[in-house]
Amino acid sequence: MTVVTTLPDRRLLLVHAHPDDEAIGTGSTMAHYAAAGAHVTLVTCTLGEEGEIHVPELAQLAAAEADQLGGYRIAELAAACAALGVTDHRFLGGAGRYRDSGMMGLPTNEHPRAFWQADLDEAARHLVEIMREVRPQVMITYDGNGFYGHPDHIQAHRVAMRAVELARPEGFAPTKVYWTAMPQSVLEAGLTHFAGSSDNPFAGIEKATELPFCTPDAQIAARIDATEQHAAKEAAMRAHATQIPATSWLYSIAGNFGAEFMGVEYFTLAVGEKGPGSGPYGWEDDLFAGLPAADDPDRSPVGVVGHR
Repeated sequence: MTVVTTLPDRRLLLVHAHPDDEAIGTGSTMAHYAAAGAHVTLVTCTLGEEGEIHVPELAQLAAAEADQLGGYRIAELAAACAALGVTDHRFLGGAGRYRDSGMMGLPTNEHPRAFWQADLDEAARHLVEIMREVRPQVMITYDGNGFYGHPDHIQAHRVAMRAVELARPEGFAPTKVYWTAMPQSVLEAGLTHFAGSSDNPFAGIEKATELPFCTPDAQIAARIDATEQHAAKEAAMRAHATQIPATSWLYSIAGNFGAEFMGVEYFTLAVGEKGPGSGPYGWEDDLFAGLPAADDPDRSPVGVVGHR
């Protein structure tokens, strides 16, 4: 039986490196657009096999032991997506195609299946096939430094941007591409708030500009206020229990800043034209700002053909 599914007018694609990256970096944005009826597609590039394990009874799943953490994290990711209301999740090239490379400079970078070693065009073509199916108008991934320098984040950036290049001649590349970011003003406020605290996540940092993900406010393009989804983001983070312990500083900050910390996320615009915004820097409050409206006759829904 052939099944034809029509996707919503708004379609958002996210490319992340490991399970849990989606929740920490873009969870509220994903939940916000999913709740608003947009089609949200999450592509995760690895299973996160090299992650630390914060659940003692699962310690033997580690890469140096049974090497089963990646399989376990598939279930964690499924639970996180459910918390965010995201129903379309894929692993790049299929689950297990690419392996977590570990932190930069470790021997795990050289594993033959490490994502860091992946052929760029081959990996990008896997993503192009998803773009061809979903036809996203907007894509989110990391900047060229992978937000903080992890090799898999850097490679996810390279693969995503190469896929945009490959998809453009065929006419289904995203119109807008955003990179995750953190404004300098927000980081400075955090440094001030936690100065002298015994639970200071910024210990040893004197200036916000010392942080690799610090972005001047003028370079921020969008501020997505999804405070109504802060609980969904926290639930998604808690679903990744092997990676984010209950005592994590992330929850400590959430306890101090609440919905604003969990619910507001920021992005720079790498591809496309910035839409209408507000404030001193004209920050957009919608990633689809400036794109054709849903009732525009030139913006037709996408039909996806599947088989059962």
